Amino acid sequence: MKRFAAFIVKEFRHMFRDFRTVIIIFGIPIAQLLLFGHVITTEIKNASIGILDLSKDEMSIKLTNKLLSSGYFSLEKDLLSATEIEPLFKKGKAREVIVFGKDFGENFIKTGKADIQLITDASDPNMAGIIENYTRAIILSFLKEYNLAGADPLIITEHRMYYNEQLRSANFFVPGTIALILMLISALMTSVSITREKELGTMEILLVSPLRPIQIILGKVIPYMALAFLDAVVIVGVGYFVFHVPVRGSVVLLFSLCLLFIMLALSLGLTISTVVKTQQSAMIVSLVGLMLPSVLLSGFIFPIENMPKILQYVSLLMPPRWFLSAIKDVMLKGVGVFYIWKEILVLLVMLFGFIGISVRKFQVRLE
Repeated sequence: MKRFAAFIVKEFRHMFRDFRTVIIIFGIPIAQLLLFGHVITTEIKNASIGILDLSKDEMSIKLTNKLLSSGYFSLEKDLLSATEIEPLFKKGKAREVIVFGKDFGENFIKTGKADIQLITDASDPNMAGIIENYTRAIILSFLKEYNLAGADPLIITEHRMYYNEQLRSANFFVPGTIALILMLISALMTSVSITREKELGTMEILLVSPLRPIQIILGKVIPYMALAFLDAVVIVGVGYFVFHVPVRGSVVLLFSLCLLFIMLALSLGLTISTVVKTQQSAMIVSLVGLMLPSVLLSGFIFPIENMPKILQYVSLLMPPRWFLSAIKDVMLKGVGVFYIWKEILVLLVMLFGFIGISVRKFQVRLE
């Protein structure tokens, strides 16, 4: 046991002696979280629009003011004719042009109908759809407040959104970023650690030492598990205090999930290290082989339900998918363990599977 404890202490000293390792473990996760939290967003802020008002009456001016005062849009140009619309889009100056028909206010007062045309730049279809939905919502709100016709609508709709009432994109992206960072950092550092021993020729010294294979593996894993868990605490703290992402569920359950996922990622890193022979190969496999699937097939950015069936089945093999589903439910919905037992069970099966593979392959190398 003393030899095993000394081996773990040696690994801690080795990590902190290498300044680059400390930067990777602590600096990169925080930088990634801040970058993803601020840059990746589905919210609209100050989107540039053009206004073509063929009416110039009181109602069209008030509606224009409401659109511009919402904080979602900023006026790029007040157009004079329809011929200016296409050049404005070609220059990339505006994402949407709103066209008010002639006699806009008068037609609405007399008939209850008025013409508004929304023209969007669909070179980015997702953004075009979001901008159009924002515009429609503001227009409907304005017409409800204005209500010049005085007629009661036949159907009144009210909507309420649970768990993310303000539709803050940070509430969606921060949990996904936690899964992505923990997967990459844990798997990358573990795979590189063992392949470095093999590449430098120091693995032979460990193999002939009194330590058993399982002790060598645990000695390599425990320091990274401790530092990755500290990473998880920092990331959750940054998400809570900087991006105000709520933690409605049990904090103990949240960090237990993080610890389980870290152990799974570390075991995956061990499996990679038993297959590859160089640090460069380990980094390529960890970054390319894990990053793209973690982003594309975990539901982090793209809904799994919208994927082709074959990719939906492939996503079942992605550990971040199950962790992301569980951590979002705990943080945003406040659920307990009985609601996420399936995700926990899948993660446990994957954990023991990767541990079994890595131990078996490590023992084969001893022979």
